[in-house]
Amino acid sequence: MIPLKEAIEAKHKLAERMPFNVRMFRGQLKKLEYGLYLRQQLSVFEAIESIALPHPDLSRVRKVKQDMAEISTVYNWEILPSTLEYVEYILSLSIEDLMPHVYLNYLAIMYGGQMMKKVVPSSGNMYEFDNMQEALLSIRSIQKDEWAVEANKGLDYNIKVFEELELVTQNSKEYGMA
Repeated sequence: MIPLKEAIEAKHKLAERMPFNVRMFRGQLKKLEYGLYLRQQLSVFEAIESIALPHPDLSRVRKVKQDMAEISTVYNWEILPSTLEYVEYILSLSIEDLMPHVYLNYLAIMYGGQMMKKVVPSSGNMYEFDNMQEALLSIRSIQKDEWAVEANKGLDYNIKVFEELELVTQNSKEYGMA
């Protein structure tokens, strides 16, 4: 069996190279654009956390809400159809099938987030973990190469979300881009 990291590498690289994600890593997102991204993240985290996490310090909901409040206390960001589709899928999973999505979504924030929090238009609370090592080990200790199929599905959903984020922010005066 191919190791998990290798089995998801191609889609992971594709997700990293999505235009919205590239702009975020370069620190080019405006507050409303980043807020829209955070709203999508919040929906995914709420869905996952309504089912199970292997460690309580992985929880992101409160931290994402802090970042959103810092950007705007009055703006009400929409949940995109691609995010709703992913959330619906997550909510249909067993705890066992959910764990590859925990691996994918939380480790991405944990690892990539350390660079990201320096360039986003907020304090980057979402990227700050209490007991990071314990939280990381809670995922690593249950990680399986058999997660590849499900993790790749999660990447497909994430890619769709990034595509829609780019489309919406590039074509909307509301987000200050058009």
